[in-house]
Amino acid sequence: MRFRTALPLLLAALLLACTPRTQGPGPLAETPMPPSLTESHFITPDGTRLPLRQWLPDTTPHSVIVTLHGFNDYSNAFAAIGPRLAENGIATLAYDQRGFGASDQAGSWPGGDRLRADARAAIEAAREAYPGARVYGMGESMGGAVLMSAWVEAGLDADGLILIAPAVWGRATMPFYQSMSLWLFAHTLPWLPLSGQGIKRSPSDNVEMLRALGRDPLVIKNTRVDAIWGIVNLMDEALDAAATFDAPALLLYGANDDIVPPEASRRMLASLPDASDSMRRIAVYEDGYHMLLRDLQGDVVVGDILAWIEDPARTLPSGADQGDPHERFAKP
Repeated sequence: MRFRTALPLLLAALLLACTPRTQGPGPLAETPMPPSLTESHFITPDGTRLPLRQWLPDTTPHSVIVTLHGFNDYSNAFAAIGPRLAENGIATLAYDQRGFGASDQAGSWPGGDRLRADARAAIEAAREAYPGARVYGMGESMGGAVLMSAWVEAGLDADGLILIAPAVWGRATMPFYQSMSLWLFAHTLPWLPLSGQGIKRSPSDNVEMLRALGRDPLVIKNTRVDAIWGIVNLMDEALDAAATFDAPALLLYGANDDIVPPEASRRMLASLPDASDSMRRIAVYEDGYHMLLRDLQGDVVVGDILAWIEDPARTLPSGADQGDPHERFAKP
C-alpha cells in the first residue's frame, strides 16, 4: 500500500484511538432501583454512591433545595449558605456530581446525560424524603447548565429552579479557533491535563475563599482535555435549551463575571421565551462575580433567594432584578 493511501487510514485509526472518554454507568445500570438518600450519600438508580452533605432545620422543612455545584468544584460550594437556609426552615442537599469531589472516577467526565439523570433522581429522592415540602433545584455554573438542559429535555419534578451564573458559554459564542483547537486536542490528546495557570480571570472578590479552594484537595486543579470537551458540550445543550426554557426560575448573575462571558449570558437571556415576573425573575448584581454565593456580598444574594422562595412575584430586596438585565453586565 502506498504511503499516500495509508496515511489517511493511519490518521483515522489514531483519532479513533484517542476519542474523548466518558465514565461508564454504575453497577446497577441493568437493574435500576429507586434513588435514595442516606446521611452521607445520594444513591442513584444505577447504584452509584455520590457523597452527600446536608444542612437541615431543627423542625420539618417547608422547602428543600437540591444543589448542583460547578465544574471542578464539589458539594462544599454550598457550605456557606446551607446553615443560613436551615435557619429559615429550608433543607439543603448537596451531592458531589459524578467525576467531581470525592466521587469515584473524579476527574473523568461523566457525560451530560448522566449528570441530568442524577439531578432528576436527586429531586425525586428529595420528594420522597420530604413529603409535603416544596422542592427546588439550585445549580451554580455547570450545575445550572445541568438543570436547564434537564428541564427542557424531560422536565423536573421541582417547584422551581435557582440558576446561579449558569454555564452557557457554548460554541456559538466562542471564536472559531477556540472550538477548533478544543476538537483537535480532545480527539488527539484527550488525556492531556491542563491547569489554567496564567489565565487572568476573577471568579470572586473573596480572596480568602479562593485561596482556600486552591488548598482544597477535592477541588480539581488539572483538568483533562476531554473533560473540557464534555463541559463545552453541556454548555451547548444549555444554550440551546434557553429557547424553550419555561421553568419557574430565579436567574442570578454577577455583572463582573468573566468565567461565563457576558456575551454568552446575554445571548441566553435574549433566547428565553416571554414570562411574567412571577414565573421568572432575573437579577444582576453590580458588585457580583461568578461565585455569587461565596462573594463578599453573598449574604445579599442569599437574602434574595429566601425572598423569592417566600414569594416569587415579589421584587427582590436587593433591587438587583430592576432594570434591563442586558444593560447591567459590566462593559468589556
